[in-house]
Amino acid sequence: MPGGGKSFGPSPRFGRLHALVLRIDAATPGDRDRAVDVLRALSVLGVVFGHWLVTAVTLRAGGHLMGDSPLRHMPALAPVSWVLQPLAVFFFVGGRVAARGCASVGPAPMAYRPWLVRRMRRLLRPVGTLLFLWLLVVSGLAVAGVAHETISTLLGLVVSPLWFLLVFLVLTAATPLVRRAPGRIAVVACAVVAVLDVAHFAGGGVAWVEAVRNVNVLAGWLVPYCLGAVWAAGGFARRRYAVGMLVSGVLVTAALIVWGGYPASMVGVPGAAMSNLNPVSLAAVTFGLAQCGAALLLCGPLRRLVGQPRSAATGQRQGSDEQRTATSGQFAWAVVALMNLSVITIFLWHQTAMLSVTAVTLALTGPHAGLHTVPDGPSWVFARLLWLPVFVLVLVALCRAFQHVEGDSRAERTG
Repeated sequence: MPGGGKSFGPSPRFGRLHALVLRIDAATPGDRDRAVDVLRALSVLGVVFGHWLVTAVTLRAGGHLMGDSPLRHMPALAPVSWVLQPLAVFFFVGGRVAARGCASVGPAPMAYRPWLVRRMRRLLRPVGTLLFLWLLVVSGLAVAGVAHETISTLLGLVVSPLWFLLVFLVLTAATPLVRRAPGRIAVVACAVVAVLDVAHFAGGGVAWVEAVRNVNVLAGWLVPYCLGAVWAAGGFARRRYAVGMLVSGVLVTAALIVWGGYPASMVGVPGAAMSNLNPVSLAAVTFGLAQCGAALLLCGPLRRLVGQPRSAATGQRQGSDEQRTATSGQFAWAVVALMNLSVITIFLWHQTAMLSVTAVTLALTGPHAGLHTVPDGPSWVFARLLWLPVFVLVLVALCRAFQHVEGDSRAERTG
């Protein structure tokens, strides 16, 4: 049975579902590394659930909404951010995919331009749709007399994650340069982050130092992106490289937090003196190095989980054409494959899903714990967890509505 895993028994009720899963499996090239797609999906899910858990919208005394974070009130929850801040993995996978895609079109500049245009379109079209619709929403709220503070809070939460795509666009455009010497570029980028962090601590908040330090937003994420290009070129073939990245990343990050004055949280905390993400700090870079090492170590188990054909390296497919029931691995792969078709849509609209639930429930039934209350205790966390399925349902509806915007460039997404 192809794909490995337990085969689900035949059932007329689920016959169509099995057929769909088998079609998805059959349509997947045999040499596609499915672990890459799983890592991409997991990194986006980490961002989504991370935002939903560490972002709060509270109802203030004046009747307006303001942003807050449970990490500000409960700093002991900082370890949650170590799991739910997987941006380095996304850039790591993105660097690998972009390097492979760029290599496939050849070295000629004229061949590179159409490839870049297609990738830019895949990212920019969904962003344009989001911004246009939110322009309409904001205009409607302003006409209705909604408080300026509420409008600013809602719009800020929707727009703030877009920096991530802007950085990814710049790095994608630089892929031909990155491919020439990804290892050396990663070292230089890491050194830039380190030097600017030293200037930050030594400068005591001098304005021009902080302005120059914004370079770290690009330099910091360039490191995992370059490591992804190394991976695409056949690097990290030996397990010891992944183990070395994981262990060294963990040790250096721990040292920076304990003795270097870096915050423990890997996401921004309102009111904190320093953030590891705005701009990217050396601790975020070394933490990302550990994440990249862990991602490499997980590739083997992930391939088995989603039914990677054992003959994937040769592009040959296993199993009989007469297979009628899908295996658990094929079901898992179908979920991952479908999610990857909408990965940008999921990222762009996840905050809108949360804010829609927050605003509609407030308007219809008043404030609720975990939605509009101050995130200052375990009760808020428990209540928030209960709201997550509602966020998911609304996000699924939004993805169904706007998935077509991303769909034109699906063929461009190769693992």
